[in-house]
Amino acid sequence: MRALAELPHKECKISIFSMNQKFIIKFEQGSLEQSYKIAELDITDGINGVFQLLDEEFIQAIVARFATMRADFKKAYERHEY
Repeated sequence: MRALAELPHKECKISIFSMNQKFIIKFEQGSLEQSYKIAELDITDGINGVFQLLDEEFIQAIVARFATMRADFKKAYERHEY
């Protein structure tokens, strides 16, 4: 996997990779992560096309999903005493 770019954002870390003719977009927030794979042929304009895809509306949906993920994990953790 080859790192292509890292985009600064105040609410999560965004990294873009290339592997097996796919762009992999990885979002990280603390111990949680989400990734999306897109065939390079499906994106016109290469890496710049990926940047265009990552608009603020999409990123805010990602951030909201992190909150849901965190809540789901917390509930599962609380059902089991460690």
